[in-house]
Amino acid sequence: MNFDTIAAVATAFGEGGIGIIRVSGDKAIEIVERCYKGKTRLAKAESHTIHYGHIIDKDDRAIDEVLISVFLSPRSYTTEDVVEINSHGGIMPVKQVLDVILDAGARLAEPGEFTKRAFLNGRIDLSQAEATIDLIRSKTDLSMKAALSQLSGSLSRQITDIRQALLELMAHIEVSIDYPEHDIEEVTKDKILTITRQAISDVDKLLLTADQGKIIREGIAVAIIGRPNVGKSSLLNTLLKENRAIVTDIPGTTRDLLEEYVNIKGIPLKMIDTAGIRDTDNIIEQIGIEKSKDVIQQADLILMLLDVAEPLNNYDISLLQEIDDKNVIILLNKSDLVAKVYEDDISVYTGDKPIISISAKEEAGIDALYDEIETIFLSGRIRQSDATYVTNTRHISLLKNANKSLHDSINSVVEDMPMDMVTIDITNAWEVLGEIIGDTASEGLLDQLFSQFCLGK
Repeated sequence: MNFDTIAAVATAFGEGGIGIIRVSGDKAIEIVERCYKGKTRLAKAESHTIHYGHIIDKDDRAIDEVLISVFLSPRSYTTEDVVEINSHGGIMPVKQVLDVILDAGARLAEPGEFTKRAFLNGRIDLSQAEATIDLIRSKTDLSMKAALSQLSGSLSRQITDIRQALLELMAHIEVSIDYPEHDIEEVTKDKILTITRQAISDVDKLLLTADQGKIIREGIAVAIIGRPNVGKSSLLNTLLKENRAIVTDIPGTTRDLLEEYVNIKGIPLKMIDTAGIRDTDNIIEQIGIEKSKDVIQQADLILMLLDVAEPLNNYDISLLQEIDDKNVIILLNKSDLVAKVYEDDISVYTGDKPIISISAKEEAGIDALYDEIETIFLSGRIRQSDATYVTNTRHISLLKNANKSLHDSINSVVEDMPMDMVTIDITNAWEVLGEIIGDTASEGLLDQLFSQFCLGK
């Protein structure tokens, strides 16, 4: 495919050791050479080589001292000629180099356009392109490994194998329709049932990883709740291993939501420290309490703190009843003090919800909390390093749609529907699975997906 030449800054905005301006297209080398002065002509440079020189403006003034990396087609990220200009980091040096390249004839790239070209030129498929942004946004080792696995094509290969089996099946059905005199319909029915059931089994295996995969990619929203002064902010500070939240003996110190990410056993948790829930005449504190109640309804997990040094009161009981249908871990905080409330005292309100004694101040019981979170959300199944995890919501939805079409095709065979009716559902499953890897994706979908990328990727 023919494209114009694009350029963009590929490194993060701000000060840094180096800044990289990426240029891609048929005229990438020609355009950069107009602005480059060095010992080696870029037009004669071999692929995957680096050259020292200066970027100059139209008045032949040096803009920056640079290293130029040359990647010749098709051995590049986009499969086009690619030039990467390594300039000094900083807002102004990078901006001035980019401006010179744009003045020389390149066009400013759109968000994700380099990766989009890699996809359109056949270097990667759509699921691998999406894995690129997952890799950039990964917050834990597990999320990075899942993204790398998808980027290497693990999901693509499995989807391609399923689609190939369905394609061969569709060809077999067409033969039975076009040549009815050969009386192969019964053989065709058996073949449909065998291949379709295998396809359903393969899709089901991928969907079994969806819950864990989505957690790895997106994390878990965790609300820390309780009445004032039970140690919510102290717990947040302990989990973050820094003094992020203000901790005092004055009730009502936290009046707004405080959000921070923490990595627990490879699971990204968005920790939300909420205002202590109680009756108050303070308008600002009331607003914070209302926000806390909203968070309780939306959270994936609730850490309910109780102060063991004080007897249960009506606020504790009311909160326990309010979260009865939620994923909850009860934390008996301040275990380093003399206890006035015990597990037996609260079990009538908690049912079979896990109860853990901790001391946020002394950091006691925190490992037990980590283990319980892992058990609730991952059930110990996440440790298979070679597993393929479906982490993308779009992929999950498409797999479910394909599964439905495959089940519909089986029902059509069992009900002795005509073969051309059966093939409609199988074809639909084949096309839906193709949307995952991009074979049957629409232009509008591609524009939407790649617009989520950062500029320069």
